[in-house]
Amino acid sequence: AQGQLESGGGSVQAGGSLRLSCEPFGDIYKDYCKGWFRRGPGNEHEGVAGVSLGGERIYYTDSVKGRFTVFRVDANNSLYLQMDDLKPDDTGTYYCMACYFRSDGRIDPTGNWGQGTQVTVSS
Repeated sequence: AQGQLESGGGSVQAGGSLRLSCEPFGDIYKDYCKGWFRRGPGNEHEGVAGVSLGGERIYYTDSVKGRFTVFRVDANNSLYLQMDDLKPDDTGTYYCMACYFRSDGRIDPTGNWGQGTQVTVSS
């Protein structure tokens, strides 16, 4: 399990911003992909955003494009998600996770889920 790596969640009004942080984990050379997943009302872990080592490859799910920015700091193997213009549909528990880029561009999680950080967006 990842443990309690995620932080930065909270309650915010629609249009607000949050920055999620993930403490360093894994190996930057083995973990080519690192990303953020969220579990909303559907109780499935949706891949939200992912980034490769070096930042050459980036994925965003359609619903967050233009609003979220994922980035990693390879020097300390940390991962972040800047979330702007938040919407109620963004509500959920967010998890950081090493991932794998699928052939269709989406990200799949690798390993076990941690505790995540809760994001609640009100209207």
